[in-house]
Amino acid sequence: MKDKLIGKTLNEIKEITAKYGMPGFTAKQIAQWLYEKRVSSVDEMTNLSKKHRDMLSGDYEVGRTAPSHEAVSADGTKKYLFNAAGDKYIESVYIPDKERATLCVSSQVGCKMNCVFCMTGKQGFNGDLTSAEIINQIMSIPDSEKLTNLVFMGMGEPMDNYEELIKSLDILTADWGFAWSPKRITVSTIGVEKNVRRFLDESKCHLAVSLHASFPDKRQELMPVEKAWKMYDIISLLKEYDFSKQRRLSFEYIMFHGFNDSIEDAKELALLLKGMDCRVNLIRFHAIPNVDLKSSDEDAMVRFRDYLNDHGIICTIRSSRGEDIFAACGMLSTKEGDKK
Repeated sequence: MKDKLIGKTLNEIKEITAKYGMPGFTAKQIAQWLYEKRVSSVDEMTNLSKKHRDMLSGDYEVGRTAPSHEAVSADGTKKYLFNAAGDKYIESVYIPDKERATLCVSSQVGCKMNCVFCMTGKQGFNGDLTSAEIINQIMSIPDSEKLTNLVFMGMGEPMDNYEELIKSLDILTADWGFAWSPKRITVSTIGVEKNVRRFLDESKCHLAVSLHASFPDKRQELMPVEKAWKMYDIISLLKEYDFSKQRRLSFEYIMFHGFNDSIEDAKELALLLKGMDCRVNLIRFHAIPNVDLKSSDEDAMVRFRDYLNDHGIICTIRSSRGEDIFAACGMLSTKEGDKK
């Protein structure tokens, strides 16, 4: 099987061109063909000699693969199914919103974290995505050229696949790659402590932390990873960094009726985040099979939001998108598709 060229950094492409004895400048030419001109085959790289194209195509292919299925929501959201890791599948979600067009990107097949409220976690873990499989999601959807923003909030825990994540971010933000501003990209995490620190030191992209509770015992009920990566430790780590400039820090907080949506919970969250330059996104819980949790009602969410705003924490209620096609937050899963 041929190796894929997409998902490779400039240094990796330089290693390939050196192996074939190509001139040094050809590495940047290949990167330009891949990420700026977005070719589908090596033969389209017409400023490479025929000899070099033949050599390259003997061992490599561009590696772009179209999604195998598309589902369209009544609100315009689109969910795409991609083949990954052999016989497994992942999902990506395209969310158009006026002048913005966001793609929710997956980083793993399934997830290890087993959060109670998440269908991906209930699918189990089936493998890490390569940088090629991550970048392919961005390049191969029909609306790729319209994208204004990326959120790594799809299937998987991005910080649990750190090396491939950081390679992908390098390709997306480098001048030889997509040349995107890091401000267009947000990476979500439940708080894999050592890799959160690496991410903050090695990348300038935005960070979103999945909190979902303001008391550790409640968070552990929802998220078993609280045992390994404690919320207080993650907050302490984040307080070491300056988020007052271009990079943005946000906290994701799914609202569950009668569990984490009281004013007492809001007071504790305001104390926890006091003095931090951050924002909180309140998210409606979307019911999934075999989970006995209910979403907070609108009044409770508004009270919670207003309390945080009144106490110096910027807080918004995120609009739900794509629930009718199981594309909303926490609903991505390919378990049934994998069985088929």
